[in-house]
Amino acid sequence: MFARVRKAGVRLLGSTRTRPDGGREARPHNLFEAAAAYVSARVEDDQEREEEAAGWVSPEALSFGVSELACRAVVALARERDESPREVARSLLGLPAA
Repeated sequence: MFARVRKAGVRLLGSTRTRPDGGREARPHNLFEAAAAYVSARVEDDQEREEEAAGWVSPEALSFGVSELACRAVVALARERDESPREVARSLLGLPAA
């Protein structure tokens, strides 16, 4: 299963775009940098930063990065709370315990 996710990530990494920077091309943004910037901008309700980060990579790459960030956050919280990832995810979404 992880091999499939890794392959998808490698494919998506290749789809990053560069932005012009004063006539020069900036280094391509990593999809995880884009996901972190996008999610933090959404949390802070900063529409301008959100749109900027969304433009750094393809929509598919951004979706993959946000999904990976969510998985890592749930795992980290589960470890911190000494709960299962399922319990933490349901709690974060306001769902009743299953």
